[in-house]
Amino acid sequence: MFGDFQSWILILLGIGALGLKGYAFFDALRVPTQAFPAAGKWTKPIWLAILGVALLVEIALFPTPLFFVNLLGVVGAAVYLVDVRPAVRQYGGGRRNGNTHDGPYGPW
Repeated sequence: MFGDFQSWILILLGIGALGLKGYAFFDALRVPTQAFPAAGKWTKPIWLAILGVALLVEIALFPTPLFFVNLLGVVGAAVYLVDVRPAVRQYGGGRRNGNTHDGPYGPW
């Protein structure tokens, strides 16, 4: 019974890590190349390489989400989402791209 519980926890951690890395990778794909140096961050190819390798490792080693390389990928994706993504959004990165329908009190 306890082994089944651990298996489910590992599957849930793997799904969460896969979602985090996938979201970070596809978000980085949408950001314009010029936004990264403008924000003072590493270039887009470097981030795509980091996030792409992390995503591929997660897919290949899905049953072992606590493997050291998988954990490094989670850290890389978290750094992108917490530090890089907000910085590049100020320079036209992300979905809105400066083309918002913002009114005086927010989007409409």
